[in-house]
Amino acid sequence: MPGTVYALANQKGGVGKTTTAINLAACLAEAGARSLLVDLDPQANATSGLGERAGETSTYDLLDGAPLAEVVRRTAYANLDIVPSRPDLAGAVIELAQRDDGESYLRQSLEGAREEYEFIFLDCPPSLGPLTVNALAAADQVLVPVQAEYYALEGLSQLVKSVELVRGRLNPRLQIGGVLLTMLDGRTKLSAEVADEVRQHFGDRVFRATIPRSVRLAEAPSHGSPVIAYDRRSAGADAYWRAANELVERRAAVAVAA
Repeated sequence: MPGTVYALANQKGGVGKTTTAINLAACLAEAGARSLLVDLDPQANATSGLGERAGETSTYDLLDGAPLAEVVRRTAYANLDIVPSRPDLAGAVIELAQRDDGESYLRQSLEGAREEYEFIFLDCPPSLGPLTVNALAAADQVLVPVQAEYYALEGLSQLVKSVELVRGRLNPRLQIGGVLLTMLDGRTKLSAEVADEVRQHFGDRVFRATIPRSVRLAEAPSHGSPVIAYDRRSAGADAYWRAANELVERRAAVAVAA
């Protein structure tokens, strides 16, 4: 079974998108699945969150046509590789917008990645600009982290429209693979109401697993570590293990349906 490419996307910032990309990749890698994390955000938080930093090559080069083998690097965690980001990736936004086929560069560069990795995660910036469009054009599925807050659904309709547009113009296989509720506070009525509202809108596309607010999850990136390495007994680590297991189940279900 070839690997699956997941774009982590939500134009709202601060919803746990990068945290989700890091920790799903880390959990699956520890479980033995070859995993790749591609950092498409010029802020490079996914890169630093794994204790890495960009060297001579980065996702900028990947979007400029460099083969994956020239830019990928191993992390400190078994089975987990990364294509790091760096701030000059912001310049690629302008360059990609000026190219006739600028929306498909990442897809071309990731050709062959499915033969080497079971799970490929594309961590998108918090916008629907050229970098995110490249990710959607290259992905099989979109994973949408949604913060359990009052404006949780604000902008999600636009993301859904963007997915439909990319599916129609660039990538007919693209699907919304799942919506993951993050920063859930089980003590508040608001969190429960938001979770219910999201499930009403997206049905079984919403993960059963939810990610709680967690001090350990917040601390782990500053130590350059996924939460399962920073504190594997924490509530955050347990939550991402459950989400990763569910992602495996969903992937298998898609394969059977196909």
